[in-house]
Amino acid sequence: MSALSPLRAVRARAGLPIRNGTIQSKRLASGSPHFNEPSGLLFGEKPLPPGQKRVKEGWENIWYFGMFGSMGFAAVMLYYKPDTSIQTWALLEAKERMEARGEKYQYEPSTTSSTS
Repeated sequence: MSALSPLRAVRARAGLPIRNGTIQSKRLASGSPHFNEPSGLLFGEKPLPPGQKRVKEGWENIWYFGMFGSMGFAAVMLYYKPDTSIQTWALLEAKERMEARGEKYQYEPSTTSSTS
C-alpha cells in the first residue's frame, strides 16, 4: 500500500479525477485564452463625433503632473548635484597643501623666452 492511496481514496470520493496512477487537479479555467481583440483604435477609444471634446478621466491629470513633475524634479536635482569625484577632491586637497607650504598652485609662464 503506497503513501498516496488514502489521498487517492479521498479524491475519488470528492469526484476529482485520478489518471494513470497520478492525481490530477481539477481545472477551473475555461480553457481558451482571453485577451482584448485588436480593434484598430488608439487605446481602444472610439473617435468622437465632430464638435465634441474628449473628457479626461480622474487619474489622468494626477499621472501627468506626477510623471512630468518627477522628471523635472530629477532634472533639477541632477543639474545641482554636488561634484563628488575623486579628481575634484584631489585638486582641492593639493591646492590647500600647496598654500599651506607657501607655494603657488597656478602655472605662470616664465617672462624670459628664448627665441632662436
